[in-house]
Amino acid sequence: MNTQLNLPDSLKPLYELSINLWFSWNPDVRDLYREMDLQLWRTVGRNPLAFLKNISVDKLNNFAANPEFLQKIQKASERYNDYMKNTQTVFSKNYPSLKDNYIAYFSAEYGLHESLPNYAGGLGILAGDHCKTASDLGLPFVAVGLLYKHAYFNQTITIEGEQEEHYTQLDYDNLPMTLVTDDNNNPLLVSVRLIDREVYIKIWQVKIGRISLFLLDTTVDQNSDEDKDIIHSLYGGSRDTRIQQEIILGIGGLRALRKMGINPSVFHMNEGHSAFLGLERLFELMNEGMTFKMALEFVRSTTLFTTHTPIPAGNEAFEFDIMERYFKNFWPELDISDDYFFDLGRNLNIHQHEHFSLTVFALNLSYMANGVSKLHGHVSRRMWRHLYPGLMLDEIPIGHVTNGVHTESWLHRKMINLFDEFLSPDWRDHIYDKQYWDQIKNIPDDIFADTLKNMKTEMMNHLRRKYELQLQRYGDEEHGFPAPDEIIDDNILTIGFSRRFAPYKRATLIFKDVERLKKILNNPDRPVQILFSGKAHPHNDAGKELIRAINNYARQDGFKGRIIFIEDYNINVSRSLVSGVDIWLNNPRRPLEASGTSGQKVPINGGINFSVLDGWWPEGYNGQNGWIIGTDTEHPDSNHQDNIDANSFYDTLENEIIPLYYENKGIGWIQMAKESLASLLSEFSTHTMVMNYIKKYYVPGIK
Repeated sequence: MNTQLNLPDSLKPLYELSINLWFSWNPDVRDLYREMDLQLWRTVGRNPLAFLKNISVDKLNNFAANPEFLQKIQKASERYNDYMKNTQTVFSKNYPSLKDNYIAYFSAEYGLHESLPNYAGGLGILAGDHCKTASDLGLPFVAVGLLYKHAYFNQTITIEGEQEEHYTQLDYDNLPMTLVTDDNNNPLLVSVRLIDREVYIKIWQVKIGRISLFLLDTTVDQNSDEDKDIIHSLYGGSRDTRIQQEIILGIGGLRALRKMGINPSVFHMNEGHSAFLGLERLFELMNEGMTFKMALEFVRSTTLFTTHTPIPAGNEAFEFDIMERYFKNFWPELDISDDYFFDLGRNLNIHQHEHFSLTVFALNLSYMANGVSKLHGHVSRRMWRHLYPGLMLDEIPIGHVTNGVHTESWLHRKMINLFDEFLSPDWRDHIYDKQYWDQIKNIPDDIFADTLKNMKTEMMNHLRRKYELQLQRYGDEEHGFPAPDEIIDDNILTIGFSRRFAPYKRATLIFKDVERLKKILNNPDRPVQILFSGKAHPHNDAGKELIRAINNYARQDGFKGRIIFIEDYNINVSRSLVSGVDIWLNNPRRPLEASGTSGQKVPINGGINFSVLDGWWPEGYNGQNGWIIGTDTEHPDSNHQDNIDANSFYDTLENEIIPLYYENKGIGWIQMAKESLASLLSEFSTHTMVMNYIKKYYVPGIK
């Protein structure tokens, strides 16, 4: 548990700033720690709390006597206090009568900052950005998740080019969170029943600006060693471990809120992992005197379910015998039969009749449901239409809210400085105002271009440092990778591809015609380099093979120094890449990318998208703000589709992208970069996304 550190009085605001994730979207705060000791800042993983615990007393005393530095602290602290005390928020102004109606958001993972690695991929990053925006807009909002004992793995690349996973146990004392306690200062506990035993849960509070995230933890003295280890890792363990985690999240999460006196009006389930939340709500309402039918109606009318998975097999399901072991005592208490209970989760459209689908269960307990892009909403209605017999496709109650990104979390400090100089001082208040961002086009081209160049150089320096550490680990062994001075050239067209390495994302599509790609990348007058980064799930052998293949290409003649794989993808690497590349490549197999958000982080930093028309890009592309790969037609023959898309990639890169970048001093490039920023920043921000959730689901659910 965190306690106040022994800091000089003048530096004590640094502690308060270190334990609220507000620092994660305010670079002027992070810059304070960087200025004090850059090497230590990097060593502790950019964790402000760990930084303050490890910095030398001499340095603390020196900075405590530095008037210029103290002025920076005062300025940051005043901004923080003004933010926290502001009661005139977007939500309070627009919905003053609803300020006490809490929205409870449940998710299995949250990606907030690299100092709290409680996430695996895009689902968690989205949840983190959603929470930050809920704070910015002033929503009465609370989030619930699980605290995993081990962080999602660190990745190293072996000499053979293969992924290796390394797990570290989190040091709770160095995390920006505090233990929730009772009136006697003992841990506040709740419990859930798992078959024949009670499992106790303690609660950690993470402050994210004005809102709180509560993380559930089973490392409680009353639990057995086995139960202390239930929340060992994210998406790991046996099927029993998975269902136990999801019971703790859904049922234990609601009990935790009740124990803390938080009584939400609307519940938002981010994917099906928290679907058992609905069961606990049914129990509560029936204990208050409702019939099952009445309780089900009320739960449905106040629950929103967001689905992210566009293929049936990707939706989590449990065998009925597992469900029976954990839930057979629930049916009598709900006054329903086992068959009725199973039917709530039975997916009759695929050959999984004896499986209980959490997505089907969540849809059956929610009148409000959405996909995460316009295309994904359509795919979801088509995929789940059998659950709504008698309804036309466009009548099925699965809408869409297109994902976005928390702009300030992903905006480079140099771009922030540019906005501060050329836009109005209140530009942060206009993130969801689309017309406002046309002003970007008034920034002088040379200044805009210099800013992009400086951001690119900073990215290159960061990635070179990481790459050098990788090569140092190999020692004197022959590895075949190019030397650091042979890679990552600041002056050439740079394409980025970084994300989770799942087969449908087709990371190796561009290698369909190896010789043609080599020729493009090595044009002496117009060279191109491609930076890859990403992790494959530890059990996804196909994803691991993609990583191995790319690292093998990176060592081939013709690709050396032009194809680079950066190991250990995380929030910090992502933040660097999206702010420095010229082009962001995205080539999933349509329509399997529900939304994708990595490409939304690029235009706000002056980069341009080059993507298949999948996920969010069909809504974003306007013909002048990026490029497309292929068409909006889906071919049943996947090899044929791959050939079409690969040729489209080569043709567009050679004939449109490269000439625009290198010709006419890049003037046309800067114009497109500005158009990309102006047309996409607002539309695909989480400010716009959360406002859509408010209007379409939260407010109707409350009312």
